[in-house]
Amino acid sequence: MEMKPLPRECLSCGDGKSFAPQSPPRPPPTTSLSIAEIGVGITGFGIFFILFGILLYFDSVLLAFGNLLFLTGLSFIIGLKKTFTFFFQRHKLKGTSFFLGGVVIVLLRWPLLGMLLETYGFFSLFKGFFPVAFGFLGNTSSIPFLSTLFQRLQGTSSMV
Repeated sequence: MEMKPLPRECLSCGDGKSFAPQSPPRPPPTTSLSIAEIGVGITGFGIFFILFGILLYFDSVLLAFGNLLFLTGLSFIIGLKKTFTFFFQRHKLKGTSFFLGGVVIVLLRWPLLGMLLETYGFFSLFKGFFPVAFGFLGNTSSIPFLSTLFQRLQGTSSMV
């Protein structure tokens, strides 16, 4: 029994392309962690080091490391451009100068003064966010005392 070659029409689709089953398109490769998730972790470590530095009587090395991690994580979460525009808005320049000045003072090994400046700058920068956060916590909390406390802290401050 002799095998005959298949006719050319069977091997091509008429337009010169070979007849081969097409595989489905591959999905784009996924990474295990996105940049924002890494930023959340870095920010968490920064907050941990800041709290640990405060717990150890204002250890300047831990506070400086925590500050750098916090700012790096924040820029990973929202991006460099948005971080820059957040800190350098005209109505937030006072809070930014106190916060970043406090970071510099901590880096120069004056941790108590630096943390006081940072705290004032932090509250000045994020004062529009606190009512939203307290309102969210007050609505989701089922503990009666905390619910009323968060509702009182929510106040009537605007987001601006």
